[in-house]
Amino acid sequence: MSRRPPAKRRSVRRPSRKRSRQNTDPLVLAVAAVAAVSLVAAVVNWLLTHWWLLLIAATFAAVAATAWWQQHTRRAQWERARAHALRYGLAHLDALSHRQFEHAIRDLMARDGCTDAIQVGGRGDLGADVKATDPQGRRWVIQCKHRRHGERGAAVGTPELQVLNGTGRPVHKADVVVLVTNGRITQPGRAFAWQQRLHLVDRQLLATWAAGSQPLWQLLPALPPPRKASPLF
Repeated sequence: MSRRPPAKRRSVRRPSRKRSRQNTDPLVLAVAAVAAVSLVAAVVNWLLTHWWLLLIAATFAAVAATAWWQQHTRRAQWERARAHALRYGLAHLDALSHRQFEHAIRDLMARDGCTDAIQVGGRGDLGADVKATDPQGRRWVIQCKHRRHGERGAAVGTPELQVLNGTGRPVHKADVVVLVTNGRITQPGRAFAWQQRLHLVDRQLLATWAAGSQPLWQLLPALPPPRKASPLF
């Protein structure tokens, strides 16, 4: 009697992990969405029930914002008052280093309303130590010549002015080109400056400007016309 061969067992395929993940992800997302909505609804209901807490928080926030704004305003007013009150005497300017002298000139321009006044002097400055824009829109380029011994120091002459004249307008695009010194300026240098429309601030004019309250553009003659109207004038 012949025996039948044993029947082959059918292999049961198990669902792949990738397919199970695809089937599970939408369910997880749906549960997460329901949980998020429930949480938001619970928070909203709690806030509606405890509305007075929101009112207290808003009041504290308003008080804090008002206090910050008042402090910021007072600080800005104090800074403006301090800048407006800036004064230098010649003895103080004489005692400065050359770099400190440049910073002092920058600060005086800022005092007078040049909000963008910067000190740029240094190696490769091409004759410009301070740059600024006055309230009437004119661009200023200032070269500073500090003399440690003041009027007893070496006088500023034509060579220094020639460098400034060669770069002030062509390179720096200045409307007003100025040389400021706490010392003296030679007569040939003054003649050259007049010919080339360069403005000079010598020791005497520097003393008036630094110790007073008038801006430099009110002390210099024959300035170019304003670029824009200004409420300050």
